[in-house]
Amino acid sequence: MNLTLKIWRQASGDAQGEMKTYPIEDVSPDMSFLEMLDVLNERLTAQGEEPVAFDSDCREGICGMCGLMINGVAHGPEVTTTCQLHMRSFSDGDEITIEPWRASGFPVLRDLCVDRSAFDRIIAAGGYVSVNTGAAPDAHATPVPKENADRAFDAATCISCGACVAACPNGSASLFLGAKITHLAELPQGQAERHSRVLSMVHQHDLEGFGGCTNIGECTAVCPKEIPQDVIATLNHDMRHALWHRV
Repeated sequence: MNLTLKIWRQASGDAQGEMKTYPIEDVSPDMSFLEMLDVLNERLTAQGEEPVAFDSDCREGICGMCGLMINGVAHGPEVTTTCQLHMRSFSDGDEITIEPWRASGFPVLRDLCVDRSAFDRIIAAGGYVSVNTGAAPDAHATPVPKENADRAFDAATCISCGACVAACPNGSASLFLGAKITHLAELPQGQAERHSRVLSMVHQHDLEGFGGCTNIGECTAVCPKEIPQDVIATLNHDMRHALWHRV
């Protein structure tokens, strides 16, 4: 396939960015999207040009690093991670626009790379459980109903990629936040700090500059792990209860 790539280039977080156009030829439909960018960068390097900076790590759809806006959609036309998107999803002659996540909570570092450390700070604010050190308890010492365990596991599949934020018109991280809250709220180990956790994490979410949720649903439409929107309902439920108990 022969394609035309329109890519956001920005030398640093303080620099002025712009879209640049790169034609690329002989792209195999079996390449992943990131492999296609690797080929482009090899050709740019051979020509003495600066390669395009983008994030990636596992390239197996589990690390959440490879966040790109592709033709205006987080991770591209398929509901998957960018690294698992293949070029057969496009057609010969297509023009593809590639941008970084666009959200105030994710400042651009360079080209297609953004700073997602805001998510780390939200987790540090309360996304954990405090336990006594010592020998591990028996596996079945604390029974967990299957329904709760299944929902906790489903919420825990969130890979913190930030697609939900990039897709949300408000730049809200409520789906990410709801997944982390729900994961622990469904387990007995998460009950002791349930109220303080949601207050601290929501407070940090707002400090980081993420917007509020208006339940549009764009977040779930692009989530590569298909986190359901009802985790936001759990977030709101826990927040109301935490505020009530604080009063």
